Amino acid sequence: MISSATIPTSESANHCKGFVPSFQASEPLKLFNSTYVEAGGLNISLTGQVNQFPFCRVYAQVAYGNNDTLNFEVWLPDAGSYNKRLMAVGNGGMAGVIDTWNLMLQLNSGFAVAGGDSGHLASLNNNGSGAPDVYLPYLHDPDQVKAWIHDSIAIFMPHAKALVAKYYAATPSHAYYYGCSTGGAQAFALAQYHPELFDGIVAGCPGNWYSHLALSFLWNAQRTQNGSYLDQPTLDFITSAVLDHCDSLDGIPDRVLENPLDCTFDITSLTCPPSSSSNPANVTTCLTPSQLAAAKAIYNGPGASIYPGFSLGSETQLAMQEGPLSNAFTVPILQNLVYYDLTYDATTFDWSEDITDVDEKAGRWIDEISPDLSEFRRRGGKMIVFQGWADPYNAAVWPIQHLHQIQSAIGGKQRDVSDFFNLFMIPGGGHCGAASSYPQVPATYHTIPQLITWVEQGRKPESIKSTDPPDGSNRSRKLCPWPQTAMWDMSGDVEDAESWRCV
Repeated sequence: MISSATIPTSESANHCKGFVPSFQASEPLKLFNSTYVEAGGLNISLTGQVNQFPFCRVYAQVAYGNNDTLNFEVWLPDAGSYNKRLMAVGNGGMAGVIDTWNLMLQLNSGFAVAGGDSGHLASLNNNGSGAPDVYLPYLHDPDQVKAWIHDSIAIFMPHAKALVAKYYAATPSHAYYYGCSTGGAQAFALAQYHPELFDGIVAGCPGNWYSHLALSFLWNAQRTQNGSYLDQPTLDFITSAVLDHCDSLDGIPDRVLENPLDCTFDITSLTCPPSSSSNPANVTTCLTPSQLAAAKAIYNGPGASIYPGFSLGSETQLAMQEGPLSNAFTVPILQNLVYYDLTYDATTFDWSEDITDVDEKAGRWIDEISPDLSEFRRRGGKMIVFQGWADPYNAAVWPIQHLHQIQSAIGGKQRDVSDFFNLFMIPGGGHCGAASSYPQVPATYHTIPQLITWVEQGRKPESIKSTDPPDGSNRSRKLCPWPQTAMWDMSGDVEDAESWRCV
């Protein structure tokens, strides 16, 4: 419902239309135009989201590097709806487009919002999708590669702040950032290398060890070929067996694992009897030796020094690990960025020798894994990281491992970093939201209100509420700062987050 109080006035519309000429932009900034959008006037087709109140949409571009440009937009709500804060949003995947979905989401919460295309165009790079043997120009441009994850938000953010300050004749009281997946990697780049830009940061399902995340895609693809392939019924069968064994650990039979690391299920118990030479066609009752080896390879991952494996209970969506993700990310990165050879055959990748090539030619540009966030901490910055246990892209334990690295770099114990950095693991959570195998799990994570309270009032989040499960129920849950997990209080409504406590 769009409130009548948000009906646009001619004064605000005129202010918007005259804004670009009045700003007098100079190099490297170029302003194209500003358009006034009435309440309900912009529909984000992917989700049907509309703007709940009027805003001024500013189209801009900033030059960087060696003749490269980054396109970005700033959305400025009418003064009566503006919460006096600026929110920047990140990108997903190989980027190349502005994330208008998240811009709209944050605009409707009252923020002035800004987002960019990460310094290259998806339209010039196979529409933002990687594929084997396809030339991706941005991966051949060092400035564009560095901008993609490492610098793109920092390239446009000072200009976005200036635009907001000019439009409202006052600087925003605070600046925040929200990003998930690649945007989560960009979040870590900001905390590491641009700590002055944001007061608070949310990093969701972060792909900040991007080059090694891509290697894990290749690892899993190579180990699930031919007779080792785990088809969808087999993956569902494994998840069901895991839940049968471990669902009761949290005291609630809800078909969700609160903490998969507590589950001691031995997948070997699913092995086909010795008399079975193969798994019967179209019947999933056990795992062949080849399938068992493949599943164990996915759980173990390519090795602690390369990338961790996946967790129990995450199996249902892992079919994308059996080739699609490697073809979309790993092979293009190896062919375009590491070896500059579109004929490179990824099946020849040497796991003992070629990791160094990836680290030197890709990792130094696209990985954001320094555990030293001391400057961000010193400046008073706060960071919330969230990660779904059933994420089919990222190994869920990677953010836990990275948390331990940050602890070691800064203080050695969680209480030493929880004053500025908190990780929230999401039982049954997917990649940046719902996991299709867990439709009963609330998939909206209310991180931003908690971050604002932390930054502006000094109260760190003791929990984060999650709501809106895909199954349409009114279920809510409490997400806890790691290593705590949520437990039912044994008396309240099990479907209400208030009946759960972090222990």
